Amino acid sequence: MDDRTFRNAMGKFATGVTVVTTEFQGEVKGMTANAFMSVSLNPKLVVVSIGEKARMNPIVKQTGKFAVNILAREQEDLSRLFAGQLKEEKKVDFQWVDGHPILPDALANILCNVHSSYVAGDHTLYFGEVTDILMKDEAGDPLLFFEGKYRSIAKE
Repeated sequence: MDDRTFRNAMGKFATGVTVVTTEFQGEVKGMTANAFMSVSLNPKLVVVSIGEKARMNPIVKQTGKFAVNILAREQEDLSRLFAGQLKEEKKVDFQWVDGHPILPDALANILCNVHSSYVAGDHTLYFGEVTDILMKDEAGDPLLFFEGKYRSIAKE
């Protein structure tokens, strides 16, 4: 099969949208990622997949820590910003928790230390040991991604 067929098939799987953040040399670095999942309850592990050529890859490798910010429906602009899809500059006000920059108003912020990593094809899988979790008090709807487009949950 060709690459386009593979990508189209993978796009049939609806995912949430996250922004992975870390601090590197005094600056906040981040990237949009939808290749994220929980892995283990004991120890508490998650995994995020980062492209080998992504600027974020050597940064996470070097810092040894990252935060996964699970975006709310209203945060599509942040997803686009960290995906490099916005032309204009936008200031982001991060909050800091235990040395991790996090996005306020995300549905959840998952703070991690890199537990291990594994190169798989053209990506590196970073397994993060969860050190803390923050969640919004009020429930909100997630930002979704399906067939290459942002989506939201339909109200019944």
